[in-house]
Amino acid sequence: MKVTIIGGGGRVGSNAAFALQCGGIVSEIQLIDANQDLAEGEALDLMHGSSSIGGQVIYAGDYERARDTNIYVITAGLRRKPDESRLDLINRNVSLFRSILADIRRAGHLNCAKFFIVSNPVDILTHLTVQEMNVPQNQVLGLGTMLDTARFRSLIAAEMKLCPTEVKALILGEHGDSMIPVWSSATAAGLPLAGMAGMNPALQNKLFERAKGSGAEVIRRKGGAGWAVGVTIAEVVHALVLDKHQLLPVSSYQRGKVYGIRDISLSVPTIVGRNGVVDHMEIDLWPKEKQGLQSSARALKETLAQVK
Repeated sequence: MKVTIIGGGGRVGSNAAFALQCGGIVSEIQLIDANQDLAEGEALDLMHGSSSIGGQVIYAGDYERARDTNIYVITAGLRRKPDESRLDLINRNVSLFRSILADIRRAGHLNCAKFFIVSNPVDILTHLTVQEMNVPQNQVLGLGTMLDTARFRSLIAAEMKLCPTEVKALILGEHGDSMIPVWSSATAAGLPLAGMAGMNPALQNKLFERAKGSGAEVIRRKGGAGWAVGVTIAEVVHALVLDKHQLLPVSSYQRGKVYGIRDISLSVPTIVGRNGVVDHMEIDLWPKEKQGLQSSARALKETLAQVK
């Protein structure tokens, strides 16, 4: 399986490439970046370690060499300027993203290629990919609330002094201000978190707000997120490559099957396998969680309506 990371010279793209190299599952990793020297440098650094781990073919390339790509991972994006509004940043990123999609179409791609969107605003860009790439909707998915969910689980585990891999809790909806925590099904080693000593509404709110603000916290402390997002990108790619049918909170186009949400892309429980989005699953939610998820969909539709 060949993966092409567009934006592979940046922090997120290069960290994702390293996570995929350590995973040793994909066979070929190509990096594309507007800064060719940076892509060449990251690819060379990764390639130097290929004899020790992974053994993949790793190189910096271009859209022509990406035509036989199985999975495009798009991480390229622009940062917010001082005094720039959120909507202005969204429109600048949409413009950049559309140029990337145009480059892919111009060079050509496999009919079965999957498009995995990481760039922000991820839900809007996932939706635009469905609209503009003329591929089946199931072949397009976004990182959605995967990273938020990973942070949420890890923070819960740290607070409760539990093994992080045994904590299962979801954040759904928009990867943004209207995301919602799902406490109704949260467990640790299969046991309800709600019944554990010390877990109460005040602590739940504290943990969710910390998870929600983690991106800004990491930016403030080290300039930007990389390692955790790289790992979550690799988790989704491996679910695709290995046909895991793994239930993940990725962003994908909604057709009204779950929670009455349609004509927008956001994160709901989604089965991911070799064909991309295999299915959506409606799990029971508390009424306030369901209402929050539906409100998140409405907020995203309002944002989409303002995109140029």
